Amino acid sequence: MNNTGIVKFFNEEKGYGFIKDDRDGKDYFVHAKGLIDQVKQNDKVTYVLKEGKKGLNAVSVKLA
Repeated sequence: MNNTGIVKFFNEEKGYGFIKDDRDGKDYFVHAKGLIDQVKQNDKVTYVLKEGKKGLNAVSVKLA
């Protein structure tokens, strides 16, 4: 199932950022490798959560 959220911030130089989930209000880490579309702060996105080394990460991130 796809989650929805807002890009809290994304640093293009470092290649990562965070998405605030619409449902639970939690922040999820997103790496540039997990992006389908280019994203920037305040973009509305859909994504899938996948277990990573340090917890859940947002992957398959697309503009909503």
